[in-house]
Amino acid sequence: MLRDITLGQYYQTESVLHRMDPRVKLAGTLIYMISLFLYKNLTAYILAFLFLLSVIKISKVPFKYMVKGLKTVMVLLFITSIFNIFYTKGEPLFTIWKFVITKEGVANAVYIMIRLSFLIIGSSLMTLTTTPNQLTDGLEKLLGPLKKIKVPVHEVSMMMSIALRFIPILMEETDKIMKAQMARGANFESKKLMEKIKAMVPLLVPLFISAFRRANDLAMAMEARCYQGGEGRTRMKPLVYKKIDYVAYGVLIIYVASVIICGRLIPIHLL
Repeated sequence: MLRDITLGQYYQTESVLHRMDPRVKLAGTLIYMISLFLYKNLTAYILAFLFLLSVIKISKVPFKYMVKGLKTVMVLLFITSIFNIFYTKGEPLFTIWKFVITKEGVANAVYIMIRLSFLIIGSSLMTLTTTPNQLTDGLEKLLGPLKKIKVPVHEVSMMMSIALRFIPILMEETDKIMKAQMARGANFESKKLMEKIKAMVPLLVPLFISAFRRANDLAMAMEARCYQGGEGRTRMKPLVYKKIDYVAYGVLIIYVASVIICGRLIPIHLL
């Protein structure tokens, strides 16, 4: 399951999306997330699905590789859906013991499942097609105006980039520790909840120690290179918009306009 986490990983390949300016991808991801919450009907979600499918096709990242990232959050999606089904008031469909399942509850559960799934895949697509250095530069450029009100934009961007980069590293470290513990007789496959919790203790302690060690090594490496923040720093590869980036912004505008128009004028509801 740990190998199924795609958020924070970079998928090396040659595609139009990989060559785009990171500012376009960051803005596009934010716009796509907002579009998922504009309307609660199938029309908007169908357009969001078609747009996401097209972008995945352009990125040349295998669709199976994108979808497997959902396996790690299926439990969260399931629990969220259950709560919506049983605790949303509305027109009753049927009753299970003391719980009443409503028409609105079922619709909300389906919509939330769709939203979260699209949101996770869309976010993963950004990190899969953008290196950590590009993410840092893109964030710093986009948040540049905040420097006027003394916001440490460079440091915030650096922290976010490092946090994303540490996700696959810590997952790999966790996998190694699990295999080492299993070789010593630890059982991580037990179906009993208490036994699973007890088995996590010898896993979490070395993982935290390893994470702190890596963080300390990173801090020492940055100090050894005389890192003093973003003031006065230059870049080897300055970000410059190209023709494909302006085309991408145009496509985003068309997509949002389509969602607003179709979601408002041609709404298709689940129930």
